[in-house]
Amino acid sequence: MDDYPLIENHGLIGDLQTAALVTTDGSIDWFCAPRFDSPSVFGSLLDKDRGGRCTVRPLHQTYATKQLYLPDTAVLITRFMTQAGAGEVIDFMVVTGTSVTDRHRLVRMVRCVRGRMIFEVVVQPGFDYGRKRHVINLSEHGVVFACEDGTSLTVHPIREPDDARLLDAVADRQDALHFTLTLEAGQERGAVLEWGAEGPPRELRLAEYRQLFDDTVAYWRSWLRHSTYTGRWREAVERSAITLKLMTFAPTGAVVAAPTASLPEQLGGERNWDYRFTWIRDASFSVYALLGLGFTDEARAFIRWLADRVAERAGKHGDTGPLNVMYAVDGSSELDEVVLPHLEGYAGSAPVRIGNGAATQLQLDLYGEALDSIHFAHRHGLRVDHRGWGALRTDLDWLADHWDQAEEGLWETRGGRKDFTYGRVMSWVAFDRALRLAESSGRPAEAERWRRARDACYEQVMSRGWHEGRRAFVQHYASDVLDASLLRMATVGFLTPDDPWWSSTLNAMEEELVSDSLVYRYNPEASPDGLRGSEGTFSLCTFMYVDALARAGRTDKARLVFEKMMGYANHLGLYSEEIAPTGRQLGNFPQAFTHLALIDAAITLNAILDRAS
Repeated sequence: MDDYPLIENHGLIGDLQTAALVTTDGSIDWFCAPRFDSPSVFGSLLDKDRGGRCTVRPLHQTYATKQLYLPDTAVLITRFMTQAGAGEVIDFMVVTGTSVTDRHRLVRMVRCVRGRMIFEVVVQPGFDYGRKRHVINLSEHGVVFACEDGTSLTVHPIREPDDARLLDAVADRQDALHFTLTLEAGQERGAVLEWGAEGPPRELRLAEYRQLFDDTVAYWRSWLRHSTYTGRWREAVERSAITLKLMTFAPTGAVVAAPTASLPEQLGGERNWDYRFTWIRDASFSVYALLGLGFTDEARAFIRWLADRVAERAGKHGDTGPLNVMYAVDGSSELDEVVLPHLEGYAGSAPVRIGNGAATQLQLDLYGEALDSIHFAHRHGLRVDHRGWGALRTDLDWLADHWDQAEEGLWETRGGRKDFTYGRVMSWVAFDRALRLAESSGRPAEAERWRRARDACYEQVMSRGWHEGRRAFVQHYASDVLDASLLRMATVGFLTPDDPWWSSTLNAMEEELVSDSLVYRYNPEASPDGLRGSEGTFSLCTFMYVDALARAGRTDKARLVFEKMMGYANHLGLYSEEIAPTGRQLGNFPQAFTHLALIDAAITLNAILDRAS
């Protein structure tokens, strides 16, 4: 671990087509280009030697660091404090438009605030997950790291006319660029790292940098002003909203599950997955959060993306098979999972996987999440068009014939298909919401067929999903294992929050899955999932627990759990996938699902507290 930063010791910056992680000591150790799911350019987060990084830190000085976001923006500030002085590194990416582009600019500005500071800067790419060699081309005005296939990273210095040229400051010309910046109080210098540069390197003046900075700050503050949320925990909610926006691929509106790959759920374990894709489930949850905060345009963009995926699949060669679990951000679905054996993995946690084998799984709950989000959007004025409704009818007809079969489930287990209770609950949701949509919009529908399927789902869950011995609904029909996914049974309206069977289930989960407010997904020892090792508590499930407690009238407990969970955020208010017993964050970072659940829990709990006051 001494060679790797803690997962939580990172901030996120991005331009709405890709993103980068910046450590608390000024290193960019993860950056993929030109998209979220492209090969890494800087990837030392997964291999300290081969991955590549860009570092900025005080030279030959003992220092302390602090990191914060410029308020209401995605501009990250890393502060260094030494005996000689204090300085800052300001990191941001220049926001792209809604058209796909290969041009991405990462700005790193270094400022001396007090005293005199000497900063060491190292730029050492590791193209294509460290698999491609590159050469350094030095010119009078900057540097290009170039690969044989034409991919490159260009460094444009930010300097004033009387500064020493970057070329004069280069210390090492092997595979990395090393130089120093000596700054007095009030001085600032830096560089723009550009992927897909349209021309040779060029020097930028401070006025150009300040314009990029001002434009970026203005963009984020203008965007956040569309938020209508004025309730409790506003700062955490708005930071989660910005984080979700950073993980949105602007050209399509698709939200990636996380901008990282293969960060472990257990140190040294094999539960390492690539999350740089758009899951139907995760992205559907974004509709509730986005509309709940007033971000109608983002919700509309995702609904359009979802409708396009459903329509494309339904119209392709007469395909009426199951929905794809996930897609690349451009809408493609070829996500073959491969292992990169040359990378050691985060803190030695191999294997490193890219792509995701779960893309070919059968997960029936997806229909419920998709239809529930479409129905929710419909109630907020975002209507389904004729083509979209036709595709949904095709999907509902397929589900009516296939809901009663074994599947892999929403946790994407690799221990074989099972009759997961949550999948049946969400199939009920799919039919229920489709019937409501058809009725409210006057659209043609196979209403009687869907109604029979809906009722059959309900009866089966109540008769086979309930375990009399546990006095609770269980993970799948052949087990007595509890599963936190079922915390959503009352949220989606399958049961009322005061139903005795639901109250008993909630009590059983509290006894077995809750550890000092943190919630495990399930017990993998009791329900083998095809993988070795254990995992931490699942942050999504903790926020789902808050929502369930609030709806069940256990408001004081819900608020306490929520406040405790706030304490597990990192210094910037960001969450990874899981929390270790030590309180450290585990898994891919930051995770969209967790931030979506935080927003939903905050909205639910805030509204209930308001009604009670």
